[in-house]
Amino acid sequence: MVNNKQYPLLTRVSTWTVGGLLGGLVGSLTAVTLTQAIKQILDFVSGLGSLWFLLLPLLGIALAVLVLFGLGKGVPVQTLVPQDATVDQHLKQTWYSFPHDVARADLTGDVVNTAGAEERFPWERTPLRALAILSTVGLGAPMGTESPAAHIGVATGVWLTSMNSGLRRFVRPAAIGGGAAGVSALMGIPLVGSFFMFELSQRRQIPLTPERAAAMVAGGVVGWGVNFIFKLNLIRLVVPRVPPADLGDAVAAALFVGAIAGVITSLSSEAIYWARGLQIRPVTRLLFGSLAMLVLAIVISQVASPAAALGPGGGAIVWAESVETTPYHLLAVSLLRAALTTAAVVAGGCGGVFVPFLAIGDLAGRVFAAAFGVPSDLAGAAGSAAGIAGGYRLPLTAMAMGLGVGGPATATLTCLATVGVASLSGLITAQGVNKLSSILRSYHILR
Repeated sequence: MVNNKQYPLLTRVSTWTVGGLLGGLVGSLTAVTLTQAIKQILDFVSGLGSLWFLLLPLLGIALAVLVLFGLGKGVPVQTLVPQDATVDQHLKQTWYSFPHDVARADLTGDVVNTAGAEERFPWERTPLRALAILSTVGLGAPMGTESPAAHIGVATGVWLTSMNSGLRRFVRPAAIGGGAAGVSALMGIPLVGSFFMFELSQRRQIPLTPERAAAMVAGGVVGWGVNFIFKLNLIRLVVPRVPPADLGDAVAAALFVGAIAGVITSLSSEAIYWARGLQIRPVTRLLFGSLAMLVLAIVISQVASPAAALGPGGGAIVWAESVETTPYHLLAVSLLRAALTTAAVVAGGCGGVFVPFLAIGDLAGRVFAAAFGVPSDLAGAAGSAAGIAGGYRLPLTAMAMGLGVGGPATATLTCLATVGVASLSGLITAQGVNKLSSILRSYHILR
């Protein structure tokens, strides 16, 4: 095995680095190809009329449900996989079949569940998932591409090394490097992908060894290199160009932006977790979720603009940057976008929530921009980082993003402090929600 302790540490680290580079190269290129296809379709959809903005996302999710539960024969249960279960515990004989608890919107579930044993990653189901991702995100549903990038990257790394007997000793580092590279290629920041894979593995308490760290860093660097060489622009990140005027403004931005973005995205993540666990038929989920999506999209179109309801959230950020609006409108659109993404998960969409949390946090951060004299781009950038920390529970990834987007040093420090506040406020919010739900269940109010 590649991690055999009889080899010297330098040899093991070198082997894992090579595996991370190999998996990172093929993983990032595959993830970028899929993301570019999604971007092209979404750009085309963005040029259509407002009515299409409302209808095409519903069609995209309907196609995803058809692929996952029809062609893929998925079991209509979307609870999370227990930590001590294996992804292939209920694997059927055909490659296109999705076993119990796997045909769901959460694409990081397989990455987390196979952490430490990446050779068990179910790469055979990736082609159908790619089709579901393409229809969901490409046709404008409010879901993102970062989880697909990690999923595709890991799957490609495992596929490449498991199919060739001479490369099988690289399977784990290739999977890790592929996942890290997919995210880094998407974001254009090397350590974002590395920390993304690290923090996901910590959800199964996988020890960070020098070998795993080498594969994560190698993959992240390769993904960033692919982004740089091909001059990709796959995700729109807000760069804080104006620093806070003084220490008071920086503290106000960190406290208020971090608190509101952390709370809103934490509530969103709890709602999404609940939505994934709904044990109802896929058709019922699709009908109720689609109806909710349609109503929410109409409301967002009236409060902001039709484009603000389309896609992962880039249109909502453009709206916030281009019009003079009130903090109440910004807060409303942030909350509506959170509800819209939750409705997409209920309906059965296949995509990520990292990018939607960026947009939700950005809009929430701008609520306090005018009131406290904080530059709007700084509030947006800090809110985006806070959304990842508070909603996705990835504080180190959020810090890497804050460092990577650039800007004045004081603005970067403000973003980092905002991440800390958002992590705390998001944790407190999640614990409060869980406590409340436990109390309600004890009185048989919730089932």
